[in-house]
Amino acid sequence: MTQGLDGLLEAVPMPALFVGADDRIVAANAAAARLFGQPPAGRLLTTVVRQPTVLHAVDGCRSSLEARTARYLTNDGQQDVTYAVNCGFVALQEGQGVLTCFEDVTHMEQVGQMRRDFVANVSHELRTPLTALLGFIETLRGPARDDAAARERFLGIMEHEAERMNRLVRDLLSLSQVEAEERMRPANPVDIVELVEGASRTLTHLAGGSDVTIVHEMPESAIMVPAEPDQLRQVVTNLVENAIKYGGRGGTVTLSITGPAQDLALRAEAVRICVRDTGPGIDPLHIPRLTERFYRVDSHRSREKGGTGLGLAIVKHIVNRHRGRLLIDSAPGEGSTFCIVLPTS
Repeated sequence: MTQGLDGLLEAVPMPALFVGADDRIVAANAAAARLFGQPPAGRLLTTVVRQPTVLHAVDGCRSSLEARTARYLTNDGQQDVTYAVNCGFVALQEGQGVLTCFEDVTHMEQVGQMRRDFVANVSHELRTPLTALLGFIETLRGPARDDAAARERFLGIMEHEAERMNRLVRDLLSLSQVEAEERMRPANPVDIVELVEGASRTLTHLAGGSDVTIVHEMPESAIMVPAEPDQLRQVVTNLVENAIKYGGRGGTVTLSITGPAQDLALRAEAVRICVRDTGPGIDPLHIPRLTERFYRVDSHRSREKGGTGLGLAIVKHIVNRHRGRLLIDSAPGEGSTFCIVLPTS
């Protein structure tokens, strides 16, 4: 019987065990051997799978002759892994038993966790300004009703908090739209030199208010790349605005375009748009997570500067839509450089 079962189980595209009536594993495929670290065939199920939920599912399936499910949790040395265990009773001419299959659902668990984290983060980001607004409204209706000076001060704070919520909602809508269009690659050629210079000009007032100098290192001739101009302008504006806000007063922001040239990051001809600041820099520990939604190196400073924690996540999705790469280079005390690598065709 085991020879035929072995062939059958090898056709199953996931770890699979056939458990006999005596709770002994009659047959197993190669995927199961990799999962459990050694060939399980011939061993008692309790010595291979030590998690009660799985053992109960197998016993329940055997006694009721009905399918059962369970969760099997393990670790592959790099991350926690979750398997959905499906148990089904099988009757063959050679014997009866429970076919137990382990489906890797780690990615689904991670997506679910990301969704829960996202809702929690949005709720947290909205709760603070809403609490402030409700508190000031209550104060203005009560103790500060006839206090003109306090009323003016509170209204200013309320306006600031309302603008903060408006920015958050705007960025959430922008992120949703970008994600929906991520698989639609832009095809219309755009002069990125003109686009980048135009986006930079809109931030001249912000730079002047922070005593920041914007330096352009641009080619004189046009460079055409397939792009969505509004989205690419949003990327440049976001990166330059961040450089101005977090680079510190009296600093310099250098905006440069290089190429077209063969680029190792894309292994194709590409153009690089780089934004470099002279600020305090970022610890390399934070760099891999900078494009995560709501991730902040300094939460208090980011909120103080009006950041929503979604800017770089939007940048990442827009760059992905353009089949490009976002490269970040920074170290404490050495400033930061954000480069967008865009293919020319």
